[in-house]
Amino acid sequence: MIKKGKIINDPVYGFMRFPEPEVMQLIDHPWFQRLRYIKQMGPAQLVYPGAVHTRFHHSLGACHLMSKALHELRIKDVEITEHEALSARIAILLHDIGHGPFSHALEHALVKNVHHETISQMIMQSLNDEFQGALTNAINIFNESYPKQFLHQLVSSQLDVDRMDYLSRDSFYTGVSEGVIGYDRILQMLTVVDNQLMVEEKGVHSIEKFLIARRLMYWQVYIHKTVLGAEVLLTNILKRAKELAKAGEQLEASPALKHFLYNDVTTEDFHTDKNNLEYFCQLDDADIMVAVKSWAYNKDSIISTLCKMLLNRQLYKVILSSDDIREDADKLRALVTSKLKLSEEAIDYYVTTGKTSKETYSFGDERIQIAMKNGEIRDISSVNDPVISSTLAMPVHKNYICFVQT
Repeated sequence: MIKKGKIINDPVYGFMRFPEPEVMQLIDHPWFQRLRYIKQMGPAQLVYPGAVHTRFHHSLGACHLMSKALHELRIKDVEITEHEALSARIAILLHDIGHGPFSHALEHALVKNVHHETISQMIMQSLNDEFQGALTNAINIFNESYPKQFLHQLVSSQLDVDRMDYLSRDSFYTGVSEGVIGYDRILQMLTVVDNQLMVEEKGVHSIEKFLIARRLMYWQVYIHKTVLGAEVLLTNILKRAKELAKAGEQLEASPALKHFLYNDVTTEDFHTDKNNLEYFCQLDDADIMVAVKSWAYNKDSIISTLCKMLLNRQLYKVILSSDDIREDADKLRALVTSKLKLSEEAIDYYVTTGKTSKETYSFGDERIQIAMKNGEIRDISSVNDPVISSTLAMPVHKNYICFVQT
């Protein structure tokens, strides 16, 4: 049966049109519907109560912005066929379909060293087989093998519609106004020169604001220390669950979650056994939370304590610092071990250290290029009186200690 197009009402953009039956078939697919149950910002709702939007919302929003971007480029006589436009829309629609429960928070907790983009591509390939090759061009755009490079850059670059949507959407749902960007203005300033996506000179300040908004959102929202503490807590719960599973403990969990707890699944395993992908596409936030509720009463005191902390929002206290914090961590370990009478096996779950880093603009990646009025092409960092200088673009590294308050 041929699916009809739809108009979907979105709180960020208003009405979004999805006229293509091919797109609607993908939206209605169970693997895409799964994204309704995966929060876009992981456990950030524990800090920002409104941040309960999902990967489903974000994927539809990014697809909507892709449509607007393609429309603006066509107005400027950039040649984009109907099939290319459809393929670009499908590529961005499915760009996050490989996310697991709680999005980035549990990126490698269930499947080690496998990035969500890799799983997204595996899922797209499986869907392409199911839909008899209909996604071939979309996959080529996604993995940067399609000749028109600017189409991939709209999907994944330092100025892609993915980032435009998540900044707009995350700032809307968290109520953090620093993330508000002028996405309409940015889209209207896009152009293509020599097959590369660029921005017209008059759009420079909009791009600078976009990059600064991204920086502010990272340090104020995405790596807010309490959000970071909640993410580390979730990761430690899954780490302990896998240890118990490896030791032969029979943990209560959904069949899909059990599969990943009791098996060390690698990238190669996804290729050799399709059941791994099937199980992965059954996982969402609910699998984790139901398990956490059960494990809160497990006889193992470590996983029981961690789960109760999450359920009752008694999260880790967090210290963030640019300085070396190893001495502080050692003191905290000794203090917590003494007060709680912990074993050596348990202490790392009660005092966890690590490092986080983010950069506003990467000089190592594909740069944002400005098409000047005089015909020159310049990097955003080299325009007159640049806001995005080498200093601002330097990565900011923070060391952290997450610990249980005694």
